Amino acid sequence: MAGTVIGGMLSETLRQATHPLAQFDGLVLDTADPERAAAFWRGALGGRADGLTVRPGPGRPAREILRLRETATPPPDDARVHVDLRLAGAAPDHLTAAGARMIRPPGEDPWYVLEDPDGTQFCAFPAVDDRPAGMFELVVKCSEPHRLARWWAGVLGGRAVDEVEAAAVVGAPEFPWDFMVFDPVPGIERYRSRTRWHLEARDRDMTTLLAAGAVMRAEPSRSEPWWTLADPGGNEFCVVVPGTA
Repeated sequence: MAGTVIGGMLSETLRQATHPLAQFDGLVLDTADPERAAAFWRGALGGRADGLTVRPGPGRPAREILRLRETATPPPDDARVHVDLRLAGAAPDHLTAAGARMIRPPGEDPWYVLEDPDGTQFCAFPAVDDRPAGMFELVVKCSEPHRLARWWAGVLGGRAVDEVEAAAVVGAPEFPWDFMVFDPVPGIERYRSRTRWHLEARDRDMTTLLAAGAVMRAEPSRSEPWWTLADPGGNEFCVVVPGTA
């Protein structure tokens, strides 16, 4: 019996690593002024413009993609989902010069909290070694970090790593950053996030994602040709099927 259980666990781990249910394909940011937001993030990331999409610059991961979605009244941003950047130096001068607003300098927490010109929050970490500047993790605030990390490892591949209270997904195929972090913030689900992630499904329908525990929020339409689903923690994400990304 023990051997059967262990074998099943190993088979599921191998399945997650080799046959994920979906491929991470960047972020979607709600913004009232997508042109301004695209210009800011293009400069902040050293990326290149493709309409209202910011694509990665030289030497950056292929899936480091930001899609700017025009929304008349984006919700107030509580950083429920946000990105963390590593700076090239000690201060985010180039970001504030480009229009970012300082919310909090380093203190007990050794990073800056800023917001882009449209109010989308992000964190910037001063350089402490020779690791390259740029985005290095996606952070999701949630009530059940360990559960969600395991769920997303099952969807994207990689493995879930538990910390004391937080958790992370590492090693997901083609995930563009070092970590997908889940931080414990009870009750955060009452707030709607401005930031969602964009996936390419393995299959041409949502059956496997729904069977895994995702919740359908909206089917594709003429203006928004993607599925909108939510994970077990209520975090919305967009999904396209193969050949339509």
